[in-house]
This record gives sequence, structure tokens and C-alpha cells, in this order.
Amino acid sequence: MTERVEKTTPQTCADTVEVLRYSAFTTDPSGGNPAGVVLDAETLDDSVMLAVAARLGYSETAFVTARDRPARRYRLRYFSPRAEVSFCGHATVATAVALAGRDGAGEFVFDTRAGEIRVATSTGDGPPRATLTSVPARSRPADDAEIEPALKALGWTRQDLDPALPPHIAFAGNHHLVLAAGTRGRLTALDYDFDALDDVMRRHGWTTVHLVWREDANCFDFHARDPFPVGGVVEDPATGAAAAAFGGYLRSLGLVEEPTRVRIRQGEDMGRPSDLLVDVTPDDPRVRVTGQAVRIPEE
Repeated sequence: MTERVEKTTPQTCADTVEVLRYSAFTTDPSGGNPAGVVLDAETLDDSVMLAVAARLGYSETAFVTARDRPARRYRLRYFSPRAEVSFCGHATVATAVALAGRDGAGEFVFDTRAGEIRVATSTGDGPPRATLTSVPARSRPADDAEIEPALKALGWTRQDLDPALPPHIAFAGNHHLVLAAGTRGRLTALDYDFDALDDVMRRHGWTTVHLVWREDANCFDFHARDPFPVGGVVEDPATGAAAAAFGGYLRSLGLVEEPTRVRIRQGEDMGRPSDLLVDVTPDDPRVRVTGQAVRIPEE
């Protein structure tokens, strides 16, 4: 529903924008990561899009700012409550599912600040499913100047880390610091210094800190948590961009010797369980992230 207003400030303009609400990487609206989707944003300027995202309060809202419907190609921009983000996985999945509901399932192409993102959608039993193909992912070891202040802000020590999964800076559209906890308890007990971690992340240009715990050394089942203070959000319940970067991280470590499906369970510790499927191959730098999305009922 829209409301006619007399003023034309970004906030009052934001109040007239139709925003669809979806939860991604879940089949239950009470789980997953909520995202806003604006399918008609061609006339919105940056200040209005930021105001819409801030009003909604989700970690990201996606805006379709240009379209070629016959070619199923769209320009997509993402805003957190604080700033524009180059790429967001869960909002991409949500947007693809919204478009599939309007235009039919199939492949969509999204032009983002991070590059071209192709998303295949399908319907069947249960909510629609979307698989995004990332830009080429890469990863490098983090250095001490990056690791130490992040650990301090988190309240972690080197002894809390899993030595088999070393700290890295991973990229698949955004940069993420990857830290692997040695125990599930360390991951569960997340109570970090918001301002201190925000400062470290801004200094190094990281979008999230991707904290993971591996269930077993012989499997590819992980639990994850993603602090997101730079976006004005304490924690993301599901982070598709970080999941894609993490797939590239595993490949860079030489742990992917054949086509491998990685399962990531996220959001469980904050009451919004999410399931992300990550497909990695040793000879392709692109990573595929799959999840479902459901409409959030209007309040």
C-alpha cells in the first residue's frame, strides 16, 4: 500500500515505495534472512533507496533499477540500513524468487556493482528455489594486522581457532574475514564489541566476518555466524555472499578435489535457522549458492 504525501524528503518518498518482503534460505517465514525487494526502482535516487532500507531495517534491501524483461535481465542494487553494498546473496535469491513468481521460473541475469550474477530458479514441491552463480571467488591468508584486532573485538583468542582452517580474506563480490572456531561452543558464545569490530571492518573493507565451525574433519557440513556491524546489523541470519566467498576459500585451501556440495547452517543461534547449499568445483572459480525463499506475511 502507498500513501500520498506532500513533502518530498527521502524519508517521506520512502514511505510511498512498494516493498516486497521475503525470507531467504528457508521454507519458513520465521526463519532465514529477511530481505526487502523493490521491483520498480527505476526512478528512485540513492537517498530514497537508503531511506527505504533504513525504514525496513533488514540487513539488505534489493532494488531493481533497470530492466529488460524480454531478455530477463535486470540491474540490481543493494542497500543496508547504513550504506550501499556491492553484492548481497540472500537479497539476490529473494529477488529471483519474486521475479519467478511474476514472470515464471527460469534463468535471470542481474547486473550488480560486483559484476554479472546469473540466477536459475525452479518451482516444484515447496517454495521456489534459486541458485546464484557468483563472480570468480578468491581467497588469501589474513595477516596478523588483520587477525589480531578482529579477534580482540570478538573476544576470541588464537587458541579458539581451528588450526586446520586458517584465517583468510575471502571474496566473491565482497570481502569477508573467515575465522573458523575450534568448537561449537566458541561459535555459540558470540558476544562481540560492536563498535570495535565495526571499526576494524571499515578499516579493511570487509562486509562481514564469516565465523564457521566444521562438524567433522571428514565432512563439508558447517555452522556459520556473520557479524555485520558495518551494515548497522548485529548479525546476519543467512549470508549468501559470504557462503560463496567461503566456497572459494575451501577451494583455495585445496580441500575441494572434486565437485563438492558444502552445507552451511546459519542463524540457528539467533532463532532464525537458515540452510545454504554451496557447490564448488576445483577447476571453476565461480561458486554456486542455492536456497529457497518465502514471502513474509504482511503485518
